[in-house]
Amino acid sequence: MTFSYQDLGWSSFFARQHTDETSQPFRVSEVHRDRLIALCPDGPSSLSTPDHETGACAVGDWVLADSDHRVTEILDRKSLLQRRAAGHEVRSQLIAANVDTLFIVSSCNADFNIARLERYLALASSTDCYPVVLLTKADQCDDPSVYSDQIARLPHAPSVECLNAKDTAEVKSIMNWVRKGQTAAFVGSSGVGKTTLANTMTGGNDATQDIREDDARGRHTTTARFLKPMLNGGWLIDTPGMRELQLFDAQDGLEAVFEDLHALAAQCKFNDCAHESEPGCAVKAALERGEIDAPRLARWRKLERENELNSETIQQARARDKAFGKMVHNAVKASKFRKGG
Repeated sequence: MTFSYQDLGWSSFFARQHTDETSQPFRVSEVHRDRLIALCPDGPSSLSTPDHETGACAVGDWVLADSDHRVTEILDRKSLLQRRAAGHEVRSQLIAANVDTLFIVSSCNADFNIARLERYLALASSTDCYPVVLLTKADQCDDPSVYSDQIARLPHAPSVECLNAKDTAEVKSIMNWVRKGQTAAFVGSSGVGKTTLANTMTGGNDATQDIREDDARGRHTTTARFLKPMLNGGWLIDTPGMRELQLFDAQDGLEAVFEDLHALAAQCKFNDCAHESEPGCAVKAALERGEIDAPRLARWRKLERENELNSETIQQARARDKAFGKMVHNAVKASKFRKGG
């Protein structure tokens, strides 16, 4: 199956960046260790990158490539989903690029976690993606509103859909959130039905895994990210289940998700108020009056600290890498100069 550039999501935003007529635009559908698989009207192609550094590209990216199918440029993105990489390594991990709608998938069972949802909502808000929360397994729950009502109480509460992921009609109605040429992405933990949803939306037949009954956790079904065409003309990026989403560079998103607490913090006597024991703390006063929720306040403070620490750490790592690269470049240059002398 072939697609026009418009079908693939090409727009004037990207066209303005395509100034080199000798290059051809491609949309990245898969990122492998040594190559990219990308789409154009001629079909899928394998692209190489300088020094085989594919980590700078994300699924959903638009790139330009020369006649030898070598990537020459990554076009500016409309949106970029990223997190701090899991583990001890200090680096960012790209999740998906140029996403219009972010489907945050949870389920009406023990997987539901309002703190995790707030993380995903902050991620969406910081990247200008439109968030839609999908609560699956609604058919296995006595009262799905127990879960949806918790989300409805959040400031700027996102749209919520309760559904049975195995009901084709219900899933097809969810696809209305994504128009032709637009892109959606799934985020959520394993076992919540993302693969089942993706199969119905794309006409695929990827295998699914059962969940553990004691804690509703699932095993990873999706192990890599792929850009797939949806049956309605949209595009879907399915992502592996995330047990950990470490935020960084997401201050705008946190301010949107916790707008009520940020408004209170602006009224504190001191600009650097930690909202603990400082005099004139508007947040602490509101807590004592019972106007704000103590667990929500704790979650906000935790995410603020995490985002600040991760952002500083990754920026420091980037600065070190840049300084090291400059040092190596200067050393090589000096060595060549000495040999020439």
